[in-house]
Amino acid sequence: MQTSVLVVGGGVVGLTAALFLAKHGVPCVLVERHPDLLIHPRARGLTPRTMEIYRQAGLEPAILGSAFAGPGFAYTPVQGQTLNDAEYTTPDEPHEDDGASSSPCGFGPIDQDVLEILVRDRARELGAELRFGVELVTHRQDLHGVLATVRNHATGVDETIEAEYLIAADGVNSSIRAELAIETDGPGVLFTTLTAIVEADLRPALRGRIASMAYLQQPRPFTILMAHDDAGLRWVFGTGYDAAAEDVTAYSDARIADMVRAAAGLPDVEVKLHPQIPGTDLTVLAFPIAARLARRYQVGRVFLVGDAAHTWPPTGGLGANCGIQDAHNLAWKLAAVLDGSAGEDLLRTYDAERRPVGRLTMQQALARFGSRMRSAEGPELIEYGAVAMGYSYLDRPPVVPSELSGEPGTRAPHVFLGSSSVLDLFGDGFVLLAGRDGSPWESAARGLPIAVHVIDTLPAYGIGAGGASLVRPDGFVAWRTRELDPDPENAVRRALDAALAR
Repeated sequence: MQTSVLVVGGGVVGLTAALFLAKHGVPCVLVERHPDLLIHPRARGLTPRTMEIYRQAGLEPAILGSAFAGPGFAYTPVQGQTLNDAEYTTPDEPHEDDGASSSPCGFGPIDQDVLEILVRDRARELGAELRFGVELVTHRQDLHGVLATVRNHATGVDETIEAEYLIAADGVNSSIRAELAIETDGPGVLFTTLTAIVEADLRPALRGRIASMAYLQQPRPFTILMAHDDAGLRWVFGTGYDAAAEDVTAYSDARIADMVRAAAGLPDVEVKLHPQIPGTDLTVLAFPIAARLARRYQVGRVFLVGDAAHTWPPTGGLGANCGIQDAHNLAWKLAAVLDGSAGEDLLRTYDAERRPVGRLTMQQALARFGSRMRSAEGPELIEYGAVAMGYSYLDRPPVVPSELSGEPGTRAPHVFLGSSSVLDLFGDGFVLLAGRDGSPWESAARGLPIAVHVIDTLPAYGIGAGGASLVRPDGFVAWRTRELDPDPENAVRRALDAALAR
């Protein structure tokens, strides 16, 4: 069969890539080797910037409707010997402004397994073809496309898929990255963790306190209990172990239950483990916690996204959010090249823009890991919102979201337009925002694939009454002029040509 884009990997990042490709009208096929979505919650929340992305796809109401907490939820990390300590300490970190005050969206308190169902269903609704239980066997590329062989696990039958491009969303142990011989930078494996999803009434240990994530020293360092509900009855347990000296099969349900009791400081609490992979009885999983960044995000017609491109400790919840933003950045660029409106060089900007963001995010995840796990000092912490939303694609230092000022290369600022946001104008194509004296810009953009909106005042964008700002489909500023250009038609054409690498 033939398609425009083959996506390999059906986690949240691969599903998001398929979602936005379909939204832009790009035929795509996604293959995932597992028979269904994983049950493990993994990521437990979406930053306001990521919520803005899903808002573009019409998913914000569904996400909030499936959230594990209501408005005003505040993520609360604590530290202690056990969950039953008389007092907790809190990580020594700067005020964690996630950018909600500078966005029409707040934090999205949703588990990744629930989110993936919503993204999967929306991607299918928009026309993406998603195949579970189908694994990539091999692939090769030439100047004209990618030829992939995939295997259906249920039938054992191999099939050839011809695609113009391939997106590798196949996770931290990406076989595609390995086949392409892409090396990684970073400290590598920090430790190996065991995880389990457990039912246990730990309310006696909480004593009315809130502990979204507890970083504990018992039964051993690098132990966590992550709340999986608001009631204190369902948890994700994780702890470090020596993978070189021990086998994960030595950790029975009974042994893990004892470790949960030790972490909770409740020796008599009843603990029940649940399977983590659909169709299996696997209750205990092991995987390395590492920090690595691929040296390249693109080789020819193949692109790395999400964990295939980068991995770091989950402290701060930055991994899935960064991967979702990778997919969002790449999807509109592939769509523009495939429909002939952009030059091939536009695809090279994916690595140029997203890899520095990956480096920044890895450094900040390591800094939070050091702070919360009481391990060796890491890089200097900067404010969370600056990492999650305030980065620039033009090699400028990240800023807190309230200081985003419409500079090219940064996420376009949120401004209320009545009951909606100016951000709601973005997502389908290029948008030219003009000041109140913007009629010359309307004339200049006539005949171009640009939607023009004249707005009375836009001081947040750094433009005057005669100025204009060109915003990309992903909501990042491509170009601006503070006042009316002497030749607005030529100025807009040059700006659009530069933004589309043509």
